[in-house]
Amino acid sequence: MKIHEYQARQLLAEAGVAVPAFAVADNIPTAVAEAKKLFDAGIKEIVIKGQVDAGGRGKAGFVKLVTNLADAEAAATFMLTNKMVSYQTGPEGLVVRKLLIAAAEQIAKEYYLAITVDRSRRTATLIASAEGGVEIEVVAEKNPAAILKVPLHPILGLQAFQAREVAFQLGFKGKQVGQAVDIMMKIAKVFREKDASLVEINPLVVTPSDEKNPDGRVLALDAKFQFDDNALFRQPAVEKLFDPYEENPAEIRAHEFGLSYVALDGNIGCLVNGAGLAMATMDIVKLHGGEPANFLDVGGSASEEAVTEAFRIILGDPNVKGILVNIFGGIMQCDKIARAIVSSAKTVGFQVPLVVRLEGTNVAAARQILADAAKEIPGMHAATDLTDAARKIVTAVGAVPAAKAG
Repeated sequence: MKIHEYQARQLLAEAGVAVPAFAVADNIPTAVAEAKKLFDAGIKEIVIKGQVDAGGRGKAGFVKLVTNLADAEAAATFMLTNKMVSYQTGPEGLVVRKLLIAAAEQIAKEYYLAITVDRSRRTATLIASAEGGVEIEVVAEKNPAAILKVPLHPILGLQAFQAREVAFQLGFKGKQVGQAVDIMMKIAKVFREKDASLVEINPLVVTPSDEKNPDGRVLALDAKFQFDDNALFRQPAVEKLFDPYEENPAEIRAHEFGLSYVALDGNIGCLVNGAGLAMATMDIVKLHGGEPANFLDVGGSASEEAVTEAFRIILGDPNVKGILVNIFGGIMQCDKIARAIVSSAKTVGFQVPLVVRLEGTNVAAARQILADAAKEIPGMHAATDLTDAARKIVTAVGAVPAAKAG
């Protein structure tokens, strides 16, 4: 689960991490009022950011620096009345429903700091770089030596001596060192306590020196959090931060029925039981020239109602031109799937080709059910094995010439 930047800032602030003064607004009058509070507090420049889960906000005009209320109102009006279109949103864009109103800070130096799960090491890992302000993937590609990685002890977590070593390696000096160490230790604690899978600060900045802070201040300027969905049952406060507007409605609907669904860009819908079999099904569809429209795992014990809903979700995607059902019956009985297919044909209707491959428990009964219902589902075709199923569905949707499909 992901959350917005303003929510991430709030979590950091609650953990004692230094962040610039900020507020959130969901309408223009509130945005202007919050901007006025910051200006009245003596802040000369503020930043207004659209809160959407997509990159490219700055180039799209959804990050604005303003120095007066008129410009603040104009920025808020633009962001709340226009969709944000960037390289990550597609031409349809995203609706902006909330704005972050924050004090802008002068920056002397930018850093990158994160804690995430390193699956190759099977441990949480601190990642840091003196090249902040850009995507860490870019740094990794152009200058991998600039990235520091420190594995965290599975029980003790990040140790203070590790944080100090990282601070010195990054080039922090004087009082900056203590501030940087403090931030590292606090985000490590938040990571553990909140069951996060990612806590990222980019950029972590040092402000210019002044009379009060001769070494400058170390601040978290932008933050990103992701959480382990499987741990949300013990994180009710985190779960409340979920924003359904930022998720695919079909994926939310699937979750309600205990289905694992991820929308993709292809035109062949896949209904499979088991994550590994689902991945294999998508692979073989691509091998034969097709493009999967989704990952959908109905699990090992889905009800007929859930399977019917799975078909509704798949058919709700206008890009789907055909459906491949691949079921290996173990706990999931093939005859249950067969009855769900027939039920879906009657209640939802199939206007696209359907290829079904069934093997396992009660497969003979399942095949008989489908054979008896063949007249009700004229677009349905049985497959002898997975290769045959992939070839048939790819041919049916016209992804490759029939001669090549065998």
